[in-house]
Amino acid sequence: MELCPIVNLLSDTGHPMQALADVITLVKEFGDVNGKILAFIGDGNNVFRSLAMAAGMLGAEIRFAGPSDYSLSEIDKDRLAAVDVKVNEFAFAQDAVDGANIVYTDVWTSMGQESEMEERKKAFEAFTVDSNLMESASSDAVFLHCLPAHRGEEVTAEVIDGSKSRVWSQSENRMHAARGLLSWLLTEGQENE
Repeated sequence: MELCPIVNLLSDTGHPMQALADVITLVKEFGDVNGKILAFIGDGNNVFRSLAMAAGMLGAEIRFAGPSDYSLSEIDKDRLAAVDVKVNEFAFAQDAVDGANIVYTDVWTSMGQESEMEERKKAFEAFTVDSNLMESASSDAVFLHCLPAHRGEEVTAEVIDGSKSRVWSQSENRMHAARGLLSWLLTEGQENE
């Protein structure tokens, strides 16, 4: 029986290709993810679930701050725990970012959630990543966002366009992550033939 790999580029529950690009970005930035503190601010969505899995499996401490109605489900926590990844949850963004090496956020309203936009804006208003929040992070901290971003909502222009932002190299690394994965899938096992 011939196997046919399926690559999840994006779904409502996960975004593993983005997580690969994020890990590439972090390894280029820090050399190693092990021992780094990653603070995700906002919605415990598909991007966060995949990122927590990837970075947590590589030894990063995972922190999350967002409205309680938008945090990880028990099923998500169980999946992460199955690979020894624990998410430390915080009620306040400031507490999650304190000393973090990586500060990451995503849009508050994803595709298909447009009817919830006003409700989400109200729920997330205390979770905007701005320069004051970034000052709580480690001196070597970087900012990540999977794009597109809504400046003035989940992140301010001064952060996403600032010196700590790595969103453009992160975006470029999507291509490298996809090419690397496809190459690996097409050549895996061929060395034994």
